[in-house]
Amino acid sequence: MANPIPIELLVAGRDLTEPKLSPDGEFVAFVQRWRSATAIVLVPVAGGPERLLTAGPDPTPGRGMGGGCFDWYPDGTGVAYCAGGELWFQPLAGTAAQLTALGREVRAPACAPDGSFVVFAVDEAEIWKLPLTGDSGATEPARLDDGADAFCFDPAVAPCSSTVVWQAWSPPAMPWDAAHVVTAAVATGELDRWRPADAAVQQPRFMPDGTGACVHDASGWLNVYVGDDPLLAEPSEHAGPTWGMGQRSFTPSPDGRHVAFCRNEAGFGRLCVVEVATGGVTDVGRGGHGQLTWLGNDLVALRTGAVTPTQVVRYDMSALDDSPGAKPPRTVLAVGPPFGWSGHDLPEPQLIEADAGGVTLHARRYAAGDGRMLCWVHGGPTDQWQADFRPRISYWWSRGWDVLVVDPRGTTGHGRDYQRALNGQWGRLDVDDTAVLLAHAHTQGWSRPESTAIVGGSSGGLTVLGVLADHPDLVACGVASYPVADLASLADVTHRFEAHYTDTLVGASSFEELSPIHRAARITAPLLLFHGTDDEVVPIAQSESVAAAIRAAGGSVELVVYDGEGHGFRDPVNVRDEYDRTERFLAGSVTPWQ
Repeated sequence: MANPIPIELLVAGRDLTEPKLSPDGEFVAFVQRWRSATAIVLVPVAGGPERLLTAGPDPTPGRGMGGGCFDWYPDGTGVAYCAGGELWFQPLAGTAAQLTALGREVRAPACAPDGSFVVFAVDEAEIWKLPLTGDSGATEPARLDDGADAFCFDPAVAPCSSTVVWQAWSPPAMPWDAAHVVTAAVATGELDRWRPADAAVQQPRFMPDGTGACVHDASGWLNVYVGDDPLLAEPSEHAGPTWGMGQRSFTPSPDGRHVAFCRNEAGFGRLCVVEVATGGVTDVGRGGHGQLTWLGNDLVALRTGAVTPTQVVRYDMSALDDSPGAKPPRTVLAVGPPFGWSGHDLPEPQLIEADAGGVTLHARRYAAGDGRMLCWVHGGPTDQWQADFRPRISYWWSRGWDVLVVDPRGTTGHGRDYQRALNGQWGRLDVDDTAVLLAHAHTQGWSRPESTAIVGGSSGGLTVLGVLADHPDLVACGVASYPVADLASLADVTHRFEAHYTDTLVGASSFEELSPIHRAARITAPLLLFHGTDDEVVPIAQSESVAAAIRAAGGSVELVVYDGEGHGFRDPVNVRDEYDRTERFLAGSVTPWQ
């Protein structure tokens, strides 16, 4: 058995997001969140001591491979960054100056290459342009969009500074259903919209010569396109779903001859570079990558992997010309998790596939071989837990648990058809697919029902409840955090971004048939529920109603409520308590069999 990972490592460390090279290539700036504070940090591109850049209000960071917090001024004198809902200028030397006073929520600033203006999103719904007059001064902002779209994300400015593009969509569509590109002429304000038939577009931006580039799934897979042509047409995803602003899963070289992109290989990440003229591919490095920027010979990325704690890295891309085919050397510039992780073995998952009526289902198994298994269901459901740094998985694996991370239909990373298959069947198809993968695990001899627990949060919690109600012979118990239980109620009360999520995932189907709350009385296996009082995504009433229904039917359920927590728990005291309670619950509910 591996050396058990202490809970202290899970509640320590810092989150890293959004590394970006400075215009002169001297520094990399990135955003860190440590405990309750955030900051933009500078590190020399060649490596060296880190220095805090922001000396004003704490920036508002993105999460994971997302961003949307800041952009460099093109002359390199500082950054435009988001804090407290407004836009600020932070010079390299000096204190921050406030650029906007809109009293709203500013995100995703992008500076024009000629330095004349900065564009940004407001309230996720509008695109505004702010003229810049000098290093930090500005005049009044003006709106660029026409209000025809409910959501506007990720503006980008053309190299000539004459054109702005952004991603946009409106309900009932979600961004992965039917997002399009809006193009605005800066001088005239004229707008144009574009989207391939039956596809969704994300990350619109430009090649160095001004040619448009983006990611879309018209082929059935999220591939990078340059102009009208795929950079590399292949059955692999080159991006994740648009859950927030600032994803940067591809970037061109400064001369436009190459494009670096992130490839998802059935849940395993890889960074690649394509030569645009020939289509030749260079394998840069394994692991999940994102937040790519490329200047000169330096390609900078956020990198993570099952055995790789999250880090900011630089690749020396001169090897593309000096030694064609050779892997570019990598330098680690910053690491998020604490050093103590280096003293622990971490698991590398195995790819698992199982048949469900002629459809291949996917999962990844972190094998411990101790006769106990946690079947983990990701949230979303339009999402995926790739084989990246997952302290939660490593914690339980180090205590002898096999962990099976399942990708039921609805999961991203396996093509558009696999993701869209859940439409109209949320709460049914994902539950049954998970049951197939559980049965496969038992058939393979990795676990038995009495030695298996099912775990998940949010949408994954919905699947947990569904499996306990519909397939009770496959698991001994379940743990659900802030689970979706009542789809009809969720549609009425959830936050704006997901307010129409059920329009496609439930559609014309019966809310009552798909919602676990209406099957909760059938749950007889022990269930542990966690929920925060301030959850705006899945209100706590969802867990309260499930617990009440199970108790009324004579079932065994424990509901743990954390005051002040939202959709996910951040207070270290609560995180420790969650793990302690879960460990005691599993010890009393699961029977090892080997």
